[in-house]
Amino acid sequence: MTTLMISVVMCVFNGERFLAEAVESILDQDFQDFEFIIVDDGSTDGSALILDSYQRRDPRMRVYHESHSGVAKSSNKGCELAQGKYIARMDADDVANRDRLTLQVEFMEAHPEVGVLGAWVEWINATGKSLYISTNPAVDSEIKADLLLRRRCAFWNSTVVFRREVFARSGGYRCSVIAEDYDFWLRAAENFQLANLEMVLVRYRIHSSQVSIQQRIHQTRATLAAQFAAKRRKDGLPDPLDGLKEITSEALVAWGITIAEQRSEIFSDYRKWIRIMCAAGEYSSALKTAREVLEAGVEDVERWQVADVYLTIAKLLWRERQFLGSATSAGHAVLLRPIAVGRPIKRLLVRPSRENI
Repeated sequence: MTTLMISVVMCVFNGERFLAEAVESILDQDFQDFEFIIVDDGSTDGSALILDSYQRRDPRMRVYHESHSGVAKSSNKGCELAQGKYIARMDADDVANRDRLTLQVEFMEAHPEVGVLGAWVEWINATGKSLYISTNPAVDSEIKADLLLRRRCAFWNSTVVFRREVFARSGGYRCSVIAEDYDFWLRAAENFQLANLEMVLVRYRIHSSQVSIQQRIHQTRATLAAQFAAKRRKDGLPDPLDGLKEITSEALVAWGITIAEQRSEIFSDYRKWIRIMCAAGEYSSALKTAREVLEAGVEDVERWQVADVYLTIAKLLWRERQFLGSATSAGHAVLLRPIAVGRPIKRLLVRPSRENI
């Protein structure tokens, strides 16, 4: 009996805006030995109609319409249905290069010791404009250091291919962890080697409705919890996330992660995504988010980070020709961090870019 080589698994929730381009980028792969499993997680827009139209045209597609239950549960369903030797993940707003599957299968076949493989991505904005090449470490030791020590997810989900036994042995995605992919890679890393191809295989879309932006506070707490749980497992201690239904601030405090640490990490992650939204041209969303972050309170946050957000607001307001508001925000930055005075004033005259992302 011939074994299917790859199962591509995609989860969709109200993704109609970019869905057709994402689906076609998989169906147009030069590697043909795959099935395409798509779990529609209770979409209320036109996603279901789009998926059904493609399924009627291409026998490789298997679409499942479910009630809304979240990305982790939908991912588990898709991976459990997979029949391929390898499982490739794909998001509904990204675009795969035509040779993505070919190059990743060739690598995995040549490196049986590797359980999980990713690649670099090219960031694009909502209109498809190229923004930035985002790299990740290539070798196992560096990837694991990023995951465990730096709380950095060293994989882009839409680039990942893993052996089917990785999913089974790692226990799948945990529904209580909103940062379900980061938690999954940490658990996979305990039993398998990891790798990234040093080449761009996917165009990763940045837009204001991404889960990473909309659920930033919950995701930051979830990554802190997943990192803590991984360190506990490494020390031979019970996993505190086993059986946990929800990760709360109080739970993190009970594990020794103080409110001050949580606030600092949440602010830092927000600051990063504000700059990413600026790079993608999502200026109104960046400005709205920056203001909300400051209004939420900056206790326990390093002054330079707060000053940097004020400077970002100043540039965004300057861009909108709101010069008084821009000057006020710049003044707040100077009061917080006088060294900011030394920055060339011309930085207020250029649009926010991808610098320091």
